[in-house]
Amino acid sequence: MTEESPKRQGIGSLEIGLHILNYISTAAKPPTLKELSGALDLSPSRAHKYLVSLLREGYINQVNQTQYTLGNSSLTLGISALRRINPIQLSYEAVDRLNEETDKTVSVTVWNGNGPLVIKWLDSSQPISVNVRLGAELSPLNSAAGRIYLAHLPASRRKQLVDQFYKNSRTLPKKEGRPVTREELPAHLEVIRRNNYCAFFGDYLPEINVLSMPVFDINGSIVTVITLLGLERDTDISEGSSLFEKVRACSDRVTQQICGLQRD
Repeated sequence: MTEESPKRQGIGSLEIGLHILNYISTAAKPPTLKELSGALDLSPSRAHKYLVSLLREGYINQVNQTQYTLGNSSLTLGISALRRINPIQLSYEAVDRLNEETDKTVSVTVWNGNGPLVIKWLDSSQPISVNVRLGAELSPLNSAAGRIYLAHLPASRRKQLVDQFYKNSRTLPKKEGRPVTREELPAHLEVIRRNNYCAFFGDYLPEINVLSMPVFDINGSIVTVITLLGLERDTDISEGSSLFEKVRACSDRVTQQICGLQRD
């Protein structure tokens, strides 16, 4: 039986300095020396020494003579980290995990200017019969992912796509088995925009449920949409269900990673 490897040694003073930076970055308002020392269990004199060093290096600034906030060096560090984030790769890794956890078919789409483009597709252990695969361009109105993108597009571009669809399509889009008229569509899209999900219950693929949720960047723009599909009989995607919460957690986690809000 081998002994457990000893914990790697680090630099304690550096870790304390980082704890101080983390506290300042997450505080509701710039904290005072007293608040910092109390929250981090440091004496005021010891905490002050760390603050002096962080001030010298530009990682924090002093405001109102008694409070501390992040400085330019912290800003530069954060921007550099954000530039290195790959939203597509993070989405891929997230749906890999979602596929393993749920054993459901999952996909990732991006907006190509006219509709969602499928850039990743993972089947469940029992693949469902659909005519969508990697590289397919989906309809902006007849796909759950498409409606999410559509709901977040600028009004002028959304109107162009919607007008084009209703002019050229022989059938109306559906919601819960019922046709959606041109006049009803804005309210429907507003609900999708507000709730940040779109679900189909056998609307387009017989006996197949579909749930899509968006991933956002730091500017609030959609970078990808994550979708889960499964047979109606064993794929409960109603709001609050286990699968619904798993997809929500998945899309939220990627958004947090992209925006630098989650530390793994």
